[in-house]
Amino acid sequence: MDDKKVAIKMVVDGKERDVSFEELALSNNLALEAIVRLMVEKKLIQPTELLEMMEKVKKERYRSPEPPKA
Repeated sequence: MDDKKVAIKMVVDGKERDVSFEELALSNNLALEAIVRLMVEKKLIQPTELLEMMEKVKKERYRSPEPPKA
């Protein structure tokens, strides 16, 4: 593979294949987009609900670290 870091090795049809972090990220992104589109299409969620939840998760995940308790 062209100087790309290998994320995982897969065996497909009996042949070993290296999967780069870039390929893995793209695959995950495509799968996530497909799931979201299906959920919206089937009216399981509203796009605004998704955006609100993404903002909530972002605030939870990327908040400032709390100082250690004494």
